[in-house]
Amino acid sequence: MTDHTHDPAARSWVASADHPDTDFPLQNLPLGVFTLRGREQDTPRIGVAIGDQVFDLLQALPLLPALPPEVREALCSPRLNALFALGRPAIGAVRHAVWRLLEAGFAERQRAADALRPQSDVVLHLPCDIGDYTDFFASPNHARNTFNLFRPGQTFLPNFVHLPIAYHGRASSIVPAGAPLRRPWGQVRIHPDGSPQVVPTRKLDIEVELGFYVGQGNPLGQPVPLSEAEQHLAGVCVLNDWSARDIQAFESQPLGPFQSKNFCSSLAPWVVTLEALAPFRAAAAPRESAAPPLQPYLEHPADAAAGAFDIRLETSLRTEAMRQRGEPPVPITRSRFAHDVCWTPAQMLTHHTLGGCNLRPGDLLGSGTISGPEPGTEGSLLELTWNGARPLALPHGESRTFLLDGDEVTLTAWCEREGFRRIGLGRCTTLIRPALEAPY
Repeated sequence: MTDHTHDPAARSWVASADHPDTDFPLQNLPLGVFTLRGREQDTPRIGVAIGDQVFDLLQALPLLPALPPEVREALCSPRLNALFALGRPAIGAVRHAVWRLLEAGFAERQRAADALRPQSDVVLHLPCDIGDYTDFFASPNHARNTFNLFRPGQTFLPNFVHLPIAYHGRASSIVPAGAPLRRPWGQVRIHPDGSPQVVPTRKLDIEVELGFYVGQGNPLGQPVPLSEAEQHLAGVCVLNDWSARDIQAFESQPLGPFQSKNFCSSLAPWVVTLEALAPFRAAAAPRESAAPPLQPYLEHPADAAAGAFDIRLETSLRTEAMRQRGEPPVPITRSRFAHDVCWTPAQMLTHHTLGGCNLRPGDLLGSGTISGPEPGTEGSLLELTWNGARPLALPHGESRTFLLDGDEVTLTAWCEREGFRRIGLGRCTTLIRPALEAPY
């Protein structure tokens, strides 16, 4: 439910938070982890984004005496796992307490101002120690596009309409936005009838996704019912789950992707809480008329009515030549989570635990590639260029089928709705670097 923290008229004494284009107005207050620039080896600290500043919660603790002792202790941690483990009530209490400190009417703003750090002066780290990462396959448009590309005339696999499909990804290679991506090597069959060769991927691709952090975990063997699933979710971030399509094509039979996915996944550093997203809830995407009934454990009226979030995503590309000319990135695709994904985050979590899998605080659930139904809403270059058959035109005569060395990709996401302040999820920017010398 919305409350006074979502009031669009509320203003902050931090001037940049009141700018209409900021991702981080007073109504947002996402959580992150930072160190000061030049002191990256220091122990990270938990902070909140407000305008173009970071509010240091460790330094601000004396101004937060009303928070329960276990919450104050969690805010002294170098990662968000301890706070997330306390659950949604604790996360919400922190957001409300910080809102009060940063609201324009706060009487002790000078003391609070001492805890501000310009975002330009900090380095943002992964907000959690991510123990496990699961990536879903939940966009009907993405499924339809890839099936039409590789299996023309076929429909979805039978399980797609029955359950949220997923695979277990690699948590160790998840990196924060800003960390460069090194082009990976792998086995590729360059000619359909030839033997595979070990080469750097020639089909490096984006996957436009959202990541959902697990808050409170569940005991091994204890499924989480859909009616309780959102209490086990802490917040959302922007995720680029990179893929090497030529490596993927050769290795994926019969067990699915392996090295084509495990070399890197990039996360925007800010965690937007579900409390901040309350004004942007949406009904779950309608099921197609021919779809079979859902199993009872995947149905709940509240989730169907408001279990999705109207989050808009945009991907931009800037080539090395564009950077040398001082040109900004160009948008290449847009999509919307609520419209383009057929399973809610709660359904994903509930299905994940159906067999008794124990999720832990800080685990990450990827939404899967988010693709829309229209041209320009594809969530990957595989779809956007039709596996390279339809090159993407860029300024000054450049074009792309897949990514080249020196390309820089930026994913952004935001929510907007009449009657509420626009809030953003921040940016996930990555520069592509050349492959290393032959690794063998």
